[in-house]
Amino acid sequence: MTELEKGPTGSRRGRGARERILGASQELFREQGVNRTGMDQLCAAAQVSKRTAYQHFAGKDELVTEYLRRFDPSVLSGVFDRTDLTPRERLLAAFDIPPTTPLCPYIATAVELHDPEHPASRYARDYKKAVAVRLANAAREAGAADPEQLGEQLALLLDGAAARTRVLNADAFPTAAAMAAILIDNAIPATAGGTGSGTTPAVAGDPRR
Repeated sequence: MTELEKGPTGSRRGRGARERILGASQELFREQGVNRTGMDQLCAAAQVSKRTAYQHFAGKDELVTEYLRRFDPSVLSGVFDRTDLTPRERLLAAFDIPPTTPLCPYIATAVELHDPEHPASRYARDYKKAVAVRLANAAREAGAADPEQLGEQLALLLDGAAARTRVLNADAFPTAAAMAAILIDNAIPATAGGTGSGTTPAVAGDPRR
């Protein structure tokens, strides 16, 4: 292991610097937002110099994008890669969000940036599209007549529930799950095995929207 060096202000830098910076960004960006968090504060929290930070990230824009990329790179694998659930159950499991989960970071960051061409905004947009695709794929497996439409409807419900939960400080996901069950059963013919109890199966971990 290489010996840690000292930055201009005595801050540590070395192999762990990049991870410390990303760890600090996850904490600070979620607590106080992207715009209110400056590089000086991030560097202080990560115990690195600004020179070290800019050796790992070209600028704050790149750091914000990487911050989002770290949340859920496989796009809800804890829901859609489960083999113990039927396709219909996987669709409902996407709504099993703990009420204490903070506002979706993709929504929060895109709203703060006000720039659809910002690399983080583009990443958030691609992620949300990927969620709709995964929902549509599960809907197709479940036998939905129009899986793409159902995927978009469920994705919209997820995002709406996330925003409403944050604004009202009250869990909106149970209501969204009940609405999702109706949409799913209306879209999947009974012969395809789409009918069911409408209850949301338990999902291990903290699936992200």
